[in-house]
Amino acid sequence: MITKFRFTFLCLLSFCVSAFAQNKLSGKVSDESGEALIGVSVFEKGTTNGIATDANGKYSIKYGSPSSIIVFSYVGYIPQEIKAESKSELNITLKQGLELKGAEIVGSRRLNRTATETAVPVDIIDVARITNVAGQVDINQLLQYAAPSFNSNKQSGADGADHIDPATLRGLGPDQTLVLINGKRRHQSSLINIFGSRGRGNTGTDLNSIPASAIDHIEILRDGASAQYGSDAIAGVINIVLKSNVNEFTGDFMTGAHTAEPPSEFHTLKPANDYDGEVVQAGANYGASLGDGYANFTLDYQKQKRTNRPSDPALFDIYRNQFGDAASENFSLYFNSSVPVSEKAEAYAFGGYNYRFTDAFAWSRSADEDRNIPSIYPNGFDPHIQSVITDKSISAGVKSELNGWNMDVNNTFGSNRFHFYVDGSLNASMLDKSPTHFDAGGFQLMQNSTSVNFSKLYGSLLKGLNLAMGLEHRIENYQIFAGDEPSYKNYGGYYVFNTYDSLGNVNGQDSTLRPAGSQGFPGFQPGNVINESRTNIGAYLDAELDITKAFLVSGAIRFEHYSDFGNTTNGKIAARYKIAKWLSVRGSYSTGFRAPSLAQLYYNTTFTDFVAGVAIDKIIASNNSPITRTLGIPKLKEENSTNISGGITFNAKAFSLTIDAYSIAIKDRIVLTGAFYDDDNVIGPDLQKLNVGAAQFFTNAVNTTTTGVDAILTYTATFANKHILKLSLAGNFNKMTIDKIYTNAKLKDKEDVYFGIREQYFLMASAPKSKINFTIDYSVGNFFASAKAVQFGKVELINWNDNGDKIVDTQVGSNELDTYAAKMTYDLSLGYRFRNISLTLGVANLTNEYPDEHDPALTESGGNWDAVQMGFSGRFSFLRVGFKF
Repeated sequence: MITKFRFTFLCLLSFCVSAFAQNKLSGKVSDESGEALIGVSVFEKGTTNGIATDANGKYSIKYGSPSSIIVFSYVGYIPQEIKAESKSELNITLKQGLELKGAEIVGSRRLNRTATETAVPVDIIDVARITNVAGQVDINQLLQYAAPSFNSNKQSGADGADHIDPATLRGLGPDQTLVLINGKRRHQSSLINIFGSRGRGNTGTDLNSIPASAIDHIEILRDGASAQYGSDAIAGVINIVLKSNVNEFTGDFMTGAHTAEPPSEFHTLKPANDYDGEVVQAGANYGASLGDGYANFTLDYQKQKRTNRPSDPALFDIYRNQFGDAASENFSLYFNSSVPVSEKAEAYAFGGYNYRFTDAFAWSRSADEDRNIPSIYPNGFDPHIQSVITDKSISAGVKSELNGWNMDVNNTFGSNRFHFYVDGSLNASMLDKSPTHFDAGGFQLMQNSTSVNFSKLYGSLLKGLNLAMGLEHRIENYQIFAGDEPSYKNYGGYYVFNTYDSLGNVNGQDSTLRPAGSQGFPGFQPGNVINESRTNIGAYLDAELDITKAFLVSGAIRFEHYSDFGNTTNGKIAARYKIAKWLSVRGSYSTGFRAPSLAQLYYNTTFTDFVAGVAIDKIIASNNSPITRTLGIPKLKEENSTNISGGITFNAKAFSLTIDAYSIAIKDRIVLTGAFYDDDNVIGPDLQKLNVGAAQFFTNAVNTTTTGVDAILTYTATFANKHILKLSLAGNFNKMTIDKIYTNAKLKDKEDVYFGIREQYFLMASAPKSKINFTIDYSVGNFFASAKAVQFGKVELINWNDNGDKIVDTQVGSNELDTYAAKMTYDLSLGYRFRNISLTLGVANLTNEYPDEHDPALTESGGNWDAVQMGFSGRFSFLRVGFKF
């Protein structure tokens, strides 16, 4: 036993000695002009051992052995890998450009253009760095706290939006931001936000289907780009760049939980446990070298339990016994690869699969109401809306050089399927024969894009002209599939109840038909089933000209033809001028568009309500239905935008500052109207003839203007050649105005129903009026720490006391307005890097901050808070373990 212990001890001692060997390499990292590069990542390959260059471009790193590989990496520059070979000093010159031939920064098609040189603002977010210190798990929440102009809130009681978080850029719609992966268009989610959520009436892209462990970095273009990339790029473009590293096995494990009880000033039930919303996440990434190519693979698993913040029944009427974030289980497999096929050509492919099961509580049903069967649920019940979401994508192509032109031929396929289930529920019309679990049907979206792109740099024309052109063909398909019969059918069961005289005495009984379908979420009916497709073809021309080394101008024009609504042509012009090496001004003007999504064109659902014992069909009608035609609702057309921006950039070694102002005017925004009932004095008779009790529909109805300012300030300092301090202050200040609401001739003067004041305030609250992030990152040796403060600006919403006033602030009564005052959250994390392992302990929302509380009878969510600002889950404590071999 003693011998075994001595052997184990010697092995551990040997490992520690090798792990902390005193080989040391120092030097300076510069660009091609000899200028020091600040913040270059310098690390020992296959380990977590790494540092960043200081304000003078200098570094000093200890490494394990002469065979160690030291990597020098900086965004916008070609990384270098150098074998240590017992060197003690090494100066490095990094060249601008990108490691993969044919890759490009979003917003520019010039291959050697860096993000700092573009004529429009581009943010580069190092996902690996922020995930190592952040208390957020999924991409939406990581960006929510990393990019002030990006906003995403977890919903509750909002049907499908509880399962896929809606997200916005610069306060515009979830569908007005284009998402790319490795520069290729990403398909949208099949979900259209309908009930109780931001971005209602909009579709969006499910960013959370892409695991953070598969991502190298994210580029956010904060400028209109429809003339470059096509539909949806009104607010900007998010380009997700997948990892391509080789001969490394990296991974991470994270676990954490929320503090279950809000601070004492909030009126919620005391929780049974101190913590809830427990999270477990594990990811692994490995890249294999394929000669001069690579294949990189990622596996990721995440499980999150629900949170619950129910209102205090002693103070409020209770609508939800269960109120909080949904439970979910998420599995992802992604890959990214490239292989040379000749001296001037490479074949590439990337894609992934994501499976997600989500379980969210709907609104509660009490024991004695007509929606409950006491023999099944004696105490009432809380229905679960569950979903199985599968997301698949694959993109493949060939990049080559043809007569001096860089050519990229590509095909990208993607699909998203959303299948609803309802559990812990019943169909009241079936009485005690009702099942408690239902298949409620769902929807799916498929998109396939084929493109060919050409670009060429004419280096001898002035200081360089880059010319790009391309063609793209896209086909989209949208389907709705029905649930099982009990999820929607009315089986004729009656609810018998007592009647009372004026003194409150029972004087008899009456009855009414019970509600049909699965409570919580009625299933899609056979009459809702659709299978619709469309195609579009686009062509673009793009040019960037460096007139001098200081003066860059660029322009683009794009034509698109859609099989359902016709043609659109959009253009863009942008410029950047370097007043001095450290100071530049930039600006752009562009027009843009967003095609109506297939979901907005064809989504329809029917559900049954009962009034005085009479069944009334309520519908959301598709745009091509007889109801919309009868009511004179025109065919949906594209949204059109005009985007103007201007800004300055300042760079002086350790200090940088960018300020960009913008104005985005959008005409013909597509919205989901309010409900028109069959007693309406204008269209009521038409609805009665169609045997419809109430109808909603999608229509082009609103013009808006969004103005704002983005500002980002960073500072990097090094003390005593080993203490590295990075400061970042970033803010977004945003204001949306509704310029016009218009109806058709038949519904004139019905604006208060068509797009009422509650919907107007929801639209304007797509983002806080301001969001400011202040981040401090500090490291010395193997120790690192990060602190972040985020201020969420004021949000105003109209509650259920709304009396139908028009949108004039002075006409909104104080009892109608729910105001969420500005709030601040604080995050803190501390970590230590060992040779192959890093440990991080942290707390997000350190002070357990919540939005202001409101009466759950008046909120959209049925809880004490709407889905605004930092959400309603409170403090989150976590442990992260990272490894690299």
